[in-house]
Amino acid sequence: MAVAVTLVRMKIAILRHSTKGRRGGMMASGGVLGLLLAAGTVYLAFQDGDWPAAAYAVWMLGWIIGPVFSGGGDETLRPEFFAPLGLPARRLAAGLLVSAFVGVAPLISLVALAGLVFAASPGNVLVAAPAMVLQLAIFVLLSKVAVGLLGIALRSRVGAIGAGLINGAVLAFLGQAWVFAVAFGQGGRIPAFVRYLPSGWGLLAVQGEYLALPAMAVLVALLLAAWAALLAGRTGASRPSTRGRRPMRAATAREAVVAKELRTWSRDLVRNHQLTFALAYGVFFAGAPLALGWTGMLPWTAPIFIVMAAAMTANLYGSDGTALWLTLMTPGASDVRGRQRAWLVTVGPVAVLLAVALTPVTGGPWPLILASVAALLGGAAGLVPLISVYALVPGIDPQRRGGNPLRTSEDDGALTGLVYLMMLLVGLTGAPAVVTALLYGWWGVAAGLATGALCYWGLGLLAERRLAAQGPELLHMMRTGRRPEGGGTAFKLPDLPKRQRTIVVTCLSLGAIPLAPQGIVAAAFLANDRLRMSWFLATYLPPGLRWPTAVLMILIGLTMYGAGLWIPYRARKRVKSSDGHPERSP
Repeated sequence: MAVAVTLVRMKIAILRHSTKGRRGGMMASGGVLGLLLAAGTVYLAFQDGDWPAAAYAVWMLGWIIGPVFSGGGDETLRPEFFAPLGLPARRLAAGLLVSAFVGVAPLISLVALAGLVFAASPGNVLVAAPAMVLQLAIFVLLSKVAVGLLGIALRSRVGAIGAGLINGAVLAFLGQAWVFAVAFGQGGRIPAFVRYLPSGWGLLAVQGEYLALPAMAVLVALLLAAWAALLAGRTGASRPSTRGRRPMRAATAREAVVAKELRTWSRDLVRNHQLTFALAYGVFFAGAPLALGWTGMLPWTAPIFIVMAAAMTANLYGSDGTALWLTLMTPGASDVRGRQRAWLVTVGPVAVLLAVALTPVTGGPWPLILASVAALLGGAAGLVPLISVYALVPGIDPQRRGGNPLRTSEDDGALTGLVYLMMLLVGLTGAPAVVTALLYGWWGVAAGLATGALCYWGLGLLAERRLAAQGPELLHMMRTGRRPEGGGTAFKLPDLPKRQRTIVVTCLSLGAIPLAPQGIVAAAFLANDRLRMSWFLATYLPPGLRWPTAVLMILIGLTMYGAGLWIPYRARKRVKSSDGHPERSP
């Protein structure tokens, strides 16, 4: 108990200090979004059928899959920190489990689990309290065990590739869940097996099936034992070194950079995982509608793969850690151009192969697919180095990633934001070519080649200049994790009052929800007379409210982004104005 109490106090102290500044604003916006989702879950508890069981299944999947995209989940207290103390693995696991209940995510999940109180049958309300605690423990432990298993998988190339395949497939199927609901012929009903998943055992308990409570306790004990075993392996085993390879040969400095990058792409297990994940996501996301017999999405596998590959490698320089010093000490090597070429050599052939192999399945549209592939490849190859030097997120040196290879940075929030930003920007680089292909057919391919080449050259040039001008500052940021005074990222928010900073972070973080899925995508469904689609609100409304709702959502999204950009712009303008007209001393 003393270990658990100490760890809880440490966790509270760390969280108290991390609720300030930019991280605090992101935590607040994430908390607001989580509370909205929790409120929706509690609302479903009042509905008939298995909707609450489905909602808790989604929460469980979120706990399992979420850490994959957030650097391995909550690593505030790492097991490696306590290895010198010699604590028994089971005792350390129990202490870390208790401390894992301290945080925003467990608190929000507990709010969502409050739906068990309202879903309880008469006379079983008191059962809800232990059911909530046990259900939350299952969520937390499943997350810990999943991260532990993935960490073991990422110690070998085969494991990294296998984990990337599984993670990409699971996330793609979650994104296309509506396909399977329709394919199973449920017509809006939830499959019966969902309520018997571990996420639904709490519901079973409060509805009179009391054996679910001891079953949950047994599952918690088993998961705790598994996590303790994984912790012992994580803190005690050293990572095996890879065998040597033949030396690299290059005639020029740029060729040396390309060879070094290609060697890194083949040997870094995290990059193996990222690339496999992007490929699996593209293939399974576009292939999921085959369950309905619809092949229309197959040609779009290549564009989806390119966008996801760019998003996963958005922090290209940051993922190398302090190895940046090698680049800075080798002037004239044209590191950016070498990395661009290596990225194209790694991603390009796979994308072209996917496009050529899958587009004939539907007989086209060839101009649209080829135009988007050409434009996206060039745009991504330009944006990856540019974003990684303008919005660099300090990464952990590969040899110091410890027992959690998924954790490539201490700033998970910034890294996640970078992924979404890259997806948006890469998509925009392909928009002109796609529009041209829709209007003028094969001229779109020429437009795609032109815009792709322009983005490759122009954005790469900007990245090269940024690296030459700010290289020492970026290295300082990598070494210390702190942004230098007066420098650092171009996307850094100016000093704002706490209230305005919270508004800006909330608008920029959540603006995509009303704009893209609830606005643009919902409008696309309405235009094709496809109703009652997944969670797109406008498709469920009466005919007279559908289009106004979609338009309103688009306007809300644009307004949020406008506010998120206008407030920092006005603050910067005010600072420049005050710098140009300093106050006179009396």
